[in-house]
Amino acid sequence: MSSKSARTVQNETGSSSKHEDSNMDDMGEFEDAWEDEIESDDEVVDTETADGEDGMDVDEVMPAIEESEEPVPPPNVFIPGTHVLGKDEVLEADDSVYIMRHSTNVPWPCLSFDILRDNLGDERQRYPATAYIVTGTQADLANSNEVVVYKMSSLHKTQKDDDSDSDGDDDDDDHLDEDPILEYRSIPHLGGINRIRAQPLPPSTPLPPVSHPYYVSSWADTGKVHIFDVRPLVESLDVPGYTYDKARYKKPIFTIESHGCAEGFAMDWASSGTSSLRLLTGDIHSKIYLTTSTPTGFNALSQPFLSHTSSVEDLQWSPSEPTVFGSCSADCSIQIWDVRSKGRKSVASIDSAHESDVNVISWNRLTSYLLLSGGDEGGVKAWDLRHVKKKGSNNPDPKPVAAFDWHKAPITSIEWHPSEDSIFAASGADDQVTLWDLAVEQDDDETGTIGGMQDESRIVPPQLLFVHQGQQDIKEIHWHPQIPGTVISTSENRFDIFKTISV
Repeated sequence: MSSKSARTVQNETGSSSKHEDSNMDDMGEFEDAWEDEIESDDEVVDTETADGEDGMDVDEVMPAIEESEEPVPPPNVFIPGTHVLGKDEVLEADDSVYIMRHSTNVPWPCLSFDILRDNLGDERQRYPATAYIVTGTQADLANSNEVVVYKMSSLHKTQKDDDSDSDGDDDDDDHLDEDPILEYRSIPHLGGINRIRAQPLPPSTPLPPVSHPYYVSSWADTGKVHIFDVRPLVESLDVPGYTYDKARYKKPIFTIESHGCAEGFAMDWASSGTSSLRLLTGDIHSKIYLTTSTPTGFNALSQPFLSHTSSVEDLQWSPSEPTVFGSCSADCSIQIWDVRSKGRKSVASIDSAHESDVNVISWNRLTSYLLLSGGDEGGVKAWDLRHVKKKGSNNPDPKPVAAFDWHKAPITSIEWHPSEDSIFAASGADDQVTLWDLAVEQDDDETGTIGGMQDESRIVPPQLLFVHQGQQDIKEIHWHPQIPGTVISTSENRFDIFKTISV
C-alpha cells in the first residue's frame, strides 16, 4: 500500500508542463511511422506482383516496419519546489488522475466559503453532480459586497468510464466536455467578508423546510459578525417561480457587535440538537466571544475568553465534548478551552505549536483526540490531544504525531476528511491543494523521489497522495460531506471542484 501510494504522488500530481509554442514536427513523425508501416506493406504486395513478372527475389525487398514496443514517455510532471515554469510554459492538468474537475470564475475574490447541505442524498456517486455553497465577496467598494449562495450543477465526470460491462446507470460519458452551470442568489453586505460559516446540520438529515431558518454567519472587515437566514435563497434556486420577501431577508437576523471595530477571521458553529446553536468568534485583538441561540433569537455574551496574546486565527468546537473548543493564534500557540471554566481562561495548551503564526486548525470528528494545525512557515502538524499539557503544568509541549514541510508558503486552510479519519486536505499560499493519508507508511524499497531524478528531485512524503494546482492565491478548502472524496477550493478569481482517483 505504501509504495503504491508513493508512486501515486509521483505520477498523479494533477499538473504537467508544456510549451505554448509546440513543434508540430514531432507529431508529424509519429503519424508518419504508422503511415510508413501501411505503405511498406503495400509496397511488398505490389512488388510481389511485379517481381513475379521479372523473376526477382521477393525476400530481398524492404521488409515491413515492425511496431515499436517502446512505451510512450509520460508527460512531464511539474513538482512544486523542484521545477520552475519557463517563459513559454503553462501548467496543464492531467485529467487522467481526476474523476471530476471543474473551475468556475466569479466576479470578486472570495476569501471564504462553506458547503450547504442539500436534499440530494448522502454518499453520492452518480454524475452529473450538484453542490451548493455559500460565500462572501471582497469587492472594490464596501457597499458592493454580497453574501452569495451558489448552486453548481451539471458537474460531469472528467474521465470516461472504461468498464464496458457497466449496467448503464451512469450515462455521463456522453457529456464529458459540457461546462457546469452556476446559478446564484445574493444578499447585500456592507464590508468585505473575511470568513463565512453555515450552521451545522446533523449528518444524514434533510435540509430543513423553507419555513425553518438555515443560518450562516459572516465575519466582516467592519468588525461586525452578521447572521443571515439563507434557506429561502436555496429554495428559490431549486423551485422554479418561487419568490420570497427580499426586503426581509436582505437584512441580518442578528448582528454581533461584541468585538467593537476589531475585525477578525476565526469563527465556528456548534449545535446541540436542532434548536440550540453556539457560535464562537475571535478577533485580531486576541479576544474570543460566544454567542448562543435563544427561543427568540440570539444572545451575544459580553465576557470574552482571554489567554492568547495576539490575533486569534481559527476556532474549532470539539466534536465529542459540547463545552470544549480549541483555538490557534499568531502567538504561535494552540489553546484548549472549556466554557464552564471560571475566569474565561484556557485549560490546556501547546505554547509553541509552530515556529510562527498558527493560521488554521481542524478537529478530527471521527478520532476526537486528533487535531491538525497549519502554520505561517508552511508546516502541517498532527497532534494527540491526550498529551497536551494542562495549564499550570511544568511539562514541556508535546511532540506532534506527524509533521510535514511540503508546503513552502503559509498554510491557508486545513480540514480532515469527513468519513476517513486518517485523510486530510491542506492548501497553501504556494498555490497548492494537497491530499494526505496518515495511515500510509514508507516502504523500505521506496526511494521517495519523483520520476527517478535522483540528483534534482524532491523528497516526497509517502503520506502525500495528491497535489492539485492551477489556482492562484488559494484561501480555503472543504471536503463535500455528501459527495465522498470531492474537494472544493476558492482562490483569487475562481472556485475549483474536483475528485481525484487517489481519494
